[in-house]
Amino acid sequence: MTETKRTKVLLYGLGAIGGFYAFLLSRDPNVELSVVARSNLEAVKKNGMTIHTLNHGSHNIHFDRVLSCPHKIATKYDYIVCAHKAITPGLDPNDFRSVANMDTTFVILQNGVGNEEPFRQSFPYSTIVSCVIWVGAQQDSPGVIRHTASEHTDIGLYPNPEVDAALENERLEGFAAMLRAAETSYKISDDIQVKRWEKVVWNIAWNPLTTLTQQNTQEWLSSSKESVSITKRLMREVISVARRAGVKLEYGLVDVLMERIQGMPGIESSMQVDAREGRRLEVDVILGTPMRMAREFGMDVPTLATVYALTVAVDLRIKQRLANLG
Repeated sequence: MTETKRTKVLLYGLGAIGGFYAFLLSRDPNVELSVVARSNLEAVKKNGMTIHTLNHGSHNIHFDRVLSCPHKIATKYDYIVCAHKAITPGLDPNDFRSVANMDTTFVILQNGVGNEEPFRQSFPYSTIVSCVIWVGAQQDSPGVIRHTASEHTDIGLYPNPEVDAALENERLEGFAAMLRAAETSYKISDDIQVKRWEKVVWNIAWNPLTTLTQQNTQEWLSSSKESVSITKRLMREVISVARRAGVKLEYGLVDVLMERIQGMPGIESSMQVDAREGRRLEVDVILGTPMRMAREFGMDVPTLATVYALTVAVDLRIKQRLANLG
C-alpha cells in the first residue's frame, strides 16, 4: 500500500494565537507540522504545548519539529503560516528563503492591512492566502494556551497574476481542508481585503484606545460623554480611507461594530496587554498603513492622526526601555 504524502507545514510564531492555530493544524493527520517558537521554545521542546479550549477540550500536542528559527532546517515547506505579531522592525520575509520555494504557499494570520505585500516582493511567484481571524486566546505560561469560545477565520487569496488561477485556488482549498479537518469555523471570501479592513476598523478602535487609557472596552466607553463619539469618528475616518482606496466598506459598519462591542463584557485588547507587559506594539499594520494612505490621499483624519501619534509615542517609550534593558 502506498503511504499518503503528508503536507509539510511550518508555523512561525507560537504565541497565544499561533498556538491555537498550531493546535488546529495538528488535528489534520495529513499534516506534518513544524513550529518556530521563541520565548516558550524550551518549554514546548520539553513538554509539548498544552491548550485548554472551551470548544475543543484540553490537549497536549507534540509537534514534528520545534525550531528556534527557520534557518535550523533545509526542508522546503508546502505551507508557511505566519502567526507572529506584525511589529516594526519585525520578521524579514527573506528569512524564509531556506525553507520556501515557488511551490510554497504563505498563509498570513496577522492583524492589520498591508501585511501581504512584503511577502509578495520577496516571493513574487508564490501564492499568498490572507486570513482574518476572530479568535480569543492567551498564553497563561510558556507553552500553555487558554482559548475562549471565540473562533472564526475568513480566508481568501491575495491574487498573484504570476500564478495560474486554478493552482492558486487549489492551494487555497488545501488550507481550507486543514481547517475543515480541525472542525473549526471558517469561510472563504472572494474579496478578503474587505474582511481585512473590517477587522482593522474594529482593531483600530479597541487596540489603541484601551492601550492609551489602560481601560477595558466597557470602561473606556463609559468613561465620559465624549468616548463613544470619539470612537465612532475614529472608525468613520478609517472607513473613509478604505473607501478612497477602493475597498467597499459602508459607514453602517460603525453601528454594527459598536453594537457588537456593547453586547460584550469589557475586554482588554492584545495591544493593551503588550503595552502593560512591556512588549512592542503592532502600530504600523493597524494604525500606520491607514495613516500613511490618508497622507498619500491628502485626507484630513484628525482623530486617526491623534490616536496614531499617541500610540507611536507609547511604542517608542517601550522601545527605549527595552534598549536600556538590553
